[in-house]
Amino acid sequence: MADFLLVHGSCHGAWCWRDLIPELAALGHGARAIDMPSHGEDRTPVADVTLDSCRDAILAASTPETVVVGHSWGGYPISAAAEAAPDAMRGLIYLCAYVPISGLSIAQMRKRAARQPLVGAIRKAPDGLSYTVDPEQAPALFYHDCPAEAVAYAMPRLCPQAIGPQDTPLHLTERYARVPRAYIRTTDDRTVPPEYQAEMSRGFPSDALYEIDSSHSPFFSHPQRLARLLAQTERQF
Repeated sequence: MADFLLVHGSCHGAWCWRDLIPELAALGHGARAIDMPSHGEDRTPVADVTLDSCRDAILAASTPETVVVGHSWGGYPISAAAEAAPDAMRGLIYLCAYVPISGLSIAQMRKRAARQPLVGAIRKAPDGLSYTVDPEQAPALFYHDCPAEAVAYAMPRLCPQAIGPQDTPLHLTERYARVPRAYIRTTDDRTVPPEYQAEMSRGFPSDALYEIDSSHSPFFSHPQRLARLLAQTERQF
């Protein structure tokens, strides 16, 4: 059975995998979720968060048998981890996540999309070090198909996202290319456009591409279905 390491996206934390972890356990898999620096229970000051520190948090939690799952922005630090130590994980699964183009930051990647759903919802902190998502718009952007209880659980837990690591370009080499990869596209996503997810994953093997009819948060909207899909995906590694 697989050992899954779950890496959250912007403004979230390990808490967002609440419903998925028991579903993976019910299928016989191990699953662990970590907080990226300055998120959840991690108390790193926003000013001190870097792409490297996010990468290192993943490497500290990974083993050569671990399947690392990155959600949304999490696609960047999991890629950085694979570049730094390709033998430290069994494979990568991108869940409606950004797949880096070498030399670009995630901020630059976002601008390449034909549609920008988050424009108008981002609230930059006065010091310029972080941003939040307008709480009036976040439910429709992140959780439109999720149970009301899950939305009520998530909203007060959303936190500022450090801008520094998202402005940092990531350079990838053949080291990253050695790591097996798969992509799960969310076809009803209102945060990362589904067509842009398809574009970013175009270079993946055809048998490493999967879909789930979900919002940006399938861990809340369809946790059982997502667990089964992850279990199916990891078998190819």
